[in-house]
Amino acid sequence: MPRYVIQQHHATSMHYDFRLEVAGTFRSWAVPKGPSLDPRDKRLAMAVDDHSLSWGDFEGVIPKGEYGAGPVIVWDRGTYENLREGESMSDGLRQGRIRFTLHGHKLSGGWSLRRVDGRRWLLVKRRDDEADSGDPVGDRPESVVSGRTIEELGGR
Repeated sequence: MPRYVIQQHHATSMHYDFRLEVAGTFRSWAVPKGPSLDPRDKRLAMAVDDHSLSWGDFEGVIPKGEYGAGPVIVWDRGTYENLREGESMSDGLRQGRIRFTLHGHKLSGGWSLRRVDGRRWLLVKRRDDEADSGDPVGDRPESVVSGRTIEELGGR
């Protein structure tokens, strides 16, 4: 199964980089507020540059002067399944709508990403047994790799 990773990143501002492995690369979106388990919450997800698959394991501090300077933790990771039968993730992304199930350490269940316009997408939790009104970002701030928080790594 293809992988996904969510990295908490404090560059210019705090955000969560949501990445899905598609066709040999990580397709990536910056989610300012992070994912929500509440299907009523539609989280803005700005499409950003694709990243190499090796980037999914990065946790540390990007030095000042480099693109994206600041601390990064691996907030969650796991695998996912495409829920659109007969349609590849690449096709769904081109059409601006994908549905998938996450199998991660912190997140699981159905999700969707829908393009609003240009680079703006909405990340939405689907209504299923894993949906609730909890706050996964606030309730579980630690890295799934090191157990550290972004603040312990040098977050502002």
